[in-house]
Amino acid sequence: MSDRFDRFARSRLRSLVGRSPRSVAGQVFVLQAALVLLLVVCGVVALILQSSRDTQTEAKRRSIAVAQTFAHSPGVLTALKAPDPSSVLQPLTEAGRSTAGVDFIVVMDTNGIRYTHPMPDRIGKRFVGTIEPSLAGKVYTESVHGPLGHEVQATVPISDADGRVTALVSAGLKVENVTSQVNRQLPIIVGAGAGALLVTTGGTALVSRRLRRQTHSLAADEMRSMYEHHDTVLHSVREGVLIIDDDRRLLLANDEARRLLALSPDAEGCHVGRLPGLDAETTDLLVSGREASDEVHFAGDRLLAINQRPTDRGGGIGGTVVTLRDSTELQAVSGRAEVARGRLKLLYDAGLGVGTDLDVISTADELARIAVPRFADFVTVDLVEGVVQGEEPAPATTDMRRVSVHGIEDDHPLYEEGRLIGFLPSTPQARGYGTGRSELVPDLSTATGWQAQDPERTRQIIDYGIHSLIAAPIRARGAVLGMVNFWRAKQHDPFDEEELSLADELVARAAVSIDNARRFTREHALAVTLQRSLLPRALPEQSALDVGSRYIPAQSGVSGDWFDVIPLPGSRVALVVGDVVGHGLHAAATMGRLRTAVHNFSTLDLPPDELLGHLDELVGRIDQDEDAAETAAEVVGATCLYAIYDPVTRRCAMSRAGHPAPALVGPDGQVTYPDLPGGPPLGLGGMPFETAELDLADGTQLVLYTDGLIEDRARDLDVGQELLRRALAGHPDRTPEDSCRAVVDELLPTGPKDDVALLIARTRALPPDHVATWDVPPDPAAVSGMREAVSAKLDAWGLAELGFATELVLSELVTNAIRYGCGPIHIRLIRDRTLICEVTDGSSTSPHLRYAATTDEGGRGLFLVSQMTERWGTRYTSQGKVIWAEQALPENPDTPDPDAPAPDTPDPPARRPAPPPE
Repeated sequence: MSDRFDRFARSRLRSLVGRSPRSVAGQVFVLQAALVLLLVVCGVVALILQSSRDTQTEAKRRSIAVAQTFAHSPGVLTALKAPDPSSVLQPLTEAGRSTAGVDFIVVMDTNGIRYTHPMPDRIGKRFVGTIEPSLAGKVYTESVHGPLGHEVQATVPISDADGRVTALVSAGLKVENVTSQVNRQLPIIVGAGAGALLVTTGGTALVSRRLRRQTHSLAADEMRSMYEHHDTVLHSVREGVLIIDDDRRLLLANDEARRLLALSPDAEGCHVGRLPGLDAETTDLLVSGREASDEVHFAGDRLLAINQRPTDRGGGIGGTVVTLRDSTELQAVSGRAEVARGRLKLLYDAGLGVGTDLDVISTADELARIAVPRFADFVTVDLVEGVVQGEEPAPATTDMRRVSVHGIEDDHPLYEEGRLIGFLPSTPQARGYGTGRSELVPDLSTATGWQAQDPERTRQIIDYGIHSLIAAPIRARGAVLGMVNFWRAKQHDPFDEEELSLADELVARAAVSIDNARRFTREHALAVTLQRSLLPRALPEQSALDVGSRYIPAQSGVSGDWFDVIPLPGSRVALVVGDVVGHGLHAAATMGRLRTAVHNFSTLDLPPDELLGHLDELVGRIDQDEDAAETAAEVVGATCLYAIYDPVTRRCAMSRAGHPAPALVGPDGQVTYPDLPGGPPLGLGGMPFETAELDLADGTQLVLYTDGLIEDRARDLDVGQELLRRALAGHPDRTPEDSCRAVVDELLPTGPKDDVALLIARTRALPPDHVATWDVPPDPAAVSGMREAVSAKLDAWGLAELGFATELVLSELVTNAIRYGCGPIHIRLIRDRTLICEVTDGSSTSPHLRYAATTDEGGRGLFLVSQMTERWGTRYTSQGKVIWAEQALPENPDTPDPDAPAPDTPDPPARRPAPPPE
């Protein structure tokens, strides 16, 4: 390869020299080739020497590192103290030698007698080398002729804990292995040198060839002719050229430059700062000599694009070259194109930035903000009053509410936001609203019809500097919703006809969004109205619970969330919270049907699990009755939680169908989530529901809610429950209404994304002295004794005037229980907001009210009961049934005697005769 390169170099050299023996390019080539060859040879020799030196140094460094590592290895001192050190150390040195890449590791005593060696027959013989420096604690390297040949070795002492040298370690490599590494590198070094020589020689040839090609071997007359042609072209181009020297004197100006700058014939040689007729900024640019790219300057009535570059970048003569281009017409065209581009960008941004939500006022405000200051200095939006509420605009009204005001300054005299304005027929706003076409007022100071609206206010507007107006109607679906007023102040020119079209287009894009927001507002208001009409208007009066509630519709629509408080017989109260899956009017209507169904089922006094079972069947039938296509998009089920609280026993029975578990706030302020069995959502069918019963201390708060309170896309369900716990904990004395407010503030600070129903009820146990119970023997003779005992209790309660009716009712109910029921039979008298009489027996047969004929001997007892009481009924328990009746308390009952005895044992005979049983 080297011979081929030499032949190629000699042939190229002969070719170049032969072609042009007196050529400067050829001489430069020979000199450069010789210099490159010398440098390459020196570099190869230097690399070989450096490689040899580095290899020797690396061999010594590795020998020292291996010897020191082995000398400080754990267990070496112990092995040296063994009876036979060689048997322990020989395997270790051989393993270390192969791992560390050295040819030998020899361990010896302080006399130089070997314990180890790669050649086992050398063990026990004296080490070949110098050990005295190492015995003195030093590391010693040397080159010796040892058993393996010419070697490079390093000897390191092995010291005990007291620092005494107890043995020596020597590690090293054979010189022939070190030399072989250099020899292996030699072809690479020589090859690299040859390659470098080839590349540099070829580069030198290319440089010489380029030099010859750039001169073209031109003669003097040919060079002069070329200059003349260049000068002719320079003065014929339609772009001005100036050449200025380092002293800022004009050296050359072509014909176009003279024409553009109106230079005199003797301008060349003058200082550019004294050239007549130049603009001050243009003169400053030419004098400064700084770089400029297409800077626009005036020269008389012309607009010039000036470029300026220095001439000494390549080491030449200092100065600058200036080019001038007439851009007067181009600038006018570019200005119009820039204005058109800005208007298109404004319309594009309006399409993206207006109507981001379905709120009328927010959409109007977005329109006002996007037009300032890109189109107008001030923008006001006036909407018909009904449009703000979501209603259809009235065609004849000119009264509009100002919903948005935005401008470059805040101290403007325009009507403030929120004001109801009645525009006079002569105003541009009234004319535009009536005709549906935009009105342009280029000069407000001469617009008498506009000034008639409010002379004092309009004078302030004109004095402020606002001088031009475009009043554009907001038209959507054939109706005008309001007006958008674009105002310009003294900083800008008045509006023109082209900008009137732009205002129309801008308002037209926003009008659809405003109308969509209006229609959504109307639909949302209708849905919310329906939702609230289906929810309880006021919670019923009862004594078992102190109740607070909240219903918060979603920002984007209503759903099927509801709650209810239903008084039940026996002073009990039912609490209901439910959520229909879906949104809109259909979900709200379905919620109303379910709420009505819960009321109907509750009159049957069903346990929670049975009531949810009936609701499950009802939701399934609703889904089947609706059209399949509509149902898939509207309702697919519902969730519900139903609880019954008894203030007498302080027990709460509850069951849920796919609904979140309630929270309990104890009297001590601790918040817990009871382990309530979770059934499937309503409408799925096939799975029974379970009822859980809890004993609640007096003052416990029951917190029932829908999932919109705790669930959110930005947080997990566990996080929502923890936030609810934090909002409720530590406030046992807070009223339910205050607790509702605190929960909403903590969990919904910015409003819910889904409907939320929240019901918080604090339990109130009925005092024991308001309840009286008796066990009744299954003997008709016991009826009179029960009447006596009940009468005594009523006297103690101050309700003596209810004695006759109560005795009559109890006589009938107890007699029926003895005659038609089975034991055990109990009587319970409850004094609450009403007087409640309950008779319990173990049978499941229910008495029925009927009309007895004049010839019938019985059948009138329950009729008398219904006439003597406000209401009565039957409820079933796991032990039988309870027949109850309620009587209104007198307005001013006698003061009861708390110390009066309440006999539990009847004391016949009765004071009044009992009516005949049914």
